[in-house]
Amino acid sequence: MSRLQPENTGDNTGQADSQKRLALLENWLRSLTDFAFTDLRPTSSDASFRRYFRVDRVHDARSLIVMDAPPELEDIGPFLHVTGLLRDAGVHAPEILAQDTGRGFVLLSDLGDIPYLDALDDDTAETLYGDAISALVNMQQIEDGLPHYDAGRLQAEMDLFEPWYLNRHLGIELDAGQRGQLEKIFALLIESALSQPQVFVHRDYHSRNLMLVDDINPGVIDYQDAVIGPVTYDLVSLFKDCYIEWPRHRVEHWLDVWLGKTSIEIDVEHSRFLRWFDLMGVQRHLKVLGIFARLNYRDGKSRYLGDLPLTLKYVTDTCRQYAELAPLLELLQATVLTQRGAQ
Repeated sequence: MSRLQPENTGDNTGQADSQKRLALLENWLRSLTDFAFTDLRPTSSDASFRRYFRVDRVHDARSLIVMDAPPELEDIGPFLHVTGLLRDAGVHAPEILAQDTGRGFVLLSDLGDIPYLDALDDDTAETLYGDAISALVNMQQIEDGLPHYDAGRLQAEMDLFEPWYLNRHLGIELDAGQRGQLEKIFALLIESALSQPQVFVHRDYHSRNLMLVDDINPGVIDYQDAVIGPVTYDLVSLFKDCYIEWPRHRVEHWLDVWLGKTSIEIDVEHSRFLRWFDLMGVQRHLKVLGIFARLNYRDGKSRYLGDLPLTLKYVTDTCRQYAELAPLLELLQATVLTQRGAQ
């Protein structure tokens, strides 16, 4: 098994800790007597403190994925629990082959390295989103004692927007009147979210977390933060994706496909359902603006800054559709949209 070098962060302590984690990980893999491995190599990372590595089994060259989640930073309990829920529901989540909960190591089946984002185009979108909708319908049937996406959680997420995106990223300070406007918008968005049917919510069901696989497409990853919450939340993540944009008529078509497949009772007229969807999008995208900025300034992950323009565009486009969001549009026009370099 090859020895990996720790990521060069410029922090000697961090590098030493990383090297220790890698040594522990390799020793744990060697202790799994059912398998013999070669070629431990880094693969994807996400917006958390988890890291992933791909390994090959010696006897059949089958690749597997190892998750490294330092227990002082990441609790793998929710990941293990939700994995079981998804697989029981017929969703193609990775199979857990071995685990060490005390040290934060998990050995998983490999869903490949082709995310939807790399495969989506005008020709493939109908099929790929059709598969994603079918998987979502199955997920939303899960009933379990997961945490609730309640008013406190929704508020806490949106509270990231001002300090990280406005203050830190753009250098914008709101006055008392502007902050009051923002708080009223937050209350409106929370009311809309809580008025919807509450179902299983993946919370990041988008083109980077759906993998193109040969069997039971898509492979679904990064679901450990699942909750019980608004029925439109994952639909927003999927169709108002922060990494790829689709014309409105296609988004509404896919929403109709979902409506035709789901058994969830949506006892409102279509225009109100679309309002639920759009306002849910504003809540999510305000949160994401704050998270992407925080990932850069707090965690040194600058690649998410390139996704800020589309995320902001979703917010402003929706504000122009709904009169009750006019105060938010006015606030953005007075601050963000006049700030050079906002995008």
